[in-house]
Amino acid sequence: MKARLLTFFICCTALSLGAQSYDTAFGMRLGTDWGLTVKQRIFDKTTLEAILQTSLQREEALVTLLGTQHMPFITKRLNIYGGGGLHKGWGSVPTNTEGSPYEDPFGLTLIGGIELSLGKLNLTYDIKPAINLIGGERTVYTQTGISLRYVILKRNWLKKKQRKRRRQKEGINWRFWEN
Repeated sequence: MKARLLTFFICCTALSLGAQSYDTAFGMRLGTDWGLTVKQRIFDKTTLEAILQTSLQREEALVTLLGTQHMPFITKRLNIYGGGGLHKGWGSVPTNTEGSPYEDPFGLTLIGGIELSLGKLNLTYDIKPAINLIGGERTVYTQTGISLRYVILKRNWLKKKQRKRRRQKEGINWRFWEN
């Protein structure tokens, strides 16, 4: 009974927390493909991520833009997330594996993973299948990777709470430019 109660409490607490502890993070993505990644929080639990990567298996580069929805898992610093977006690639081979002319890939990308933020570091592990609607060597690329990012802009929880307390004390502040 105690275990069930504890599990229920943890789940309720996790759902009420904010999802990310950062606003902007930039770093490296290493895995089946490698490259650069930048992640920007646009809403409370939503981020946009841009990835510029090259493949270790194919002679092509991809640019991917993803929207992801984060769900806190125990704390705001540990999240599971999922989302999707579009990718566009450029290849440097004249023909694909079947011998026909190579077309640059374009298609849909899905992503799902887990994210941990500690201080100024953000670490993620994800699975990112890319479905080529046009071109590419194959129709589906299955990619996994670990991203290590440096948090450039961190969410400032303390100032936000202080402003909220001050507003509650003072009532409505019609001089919003003073905040």
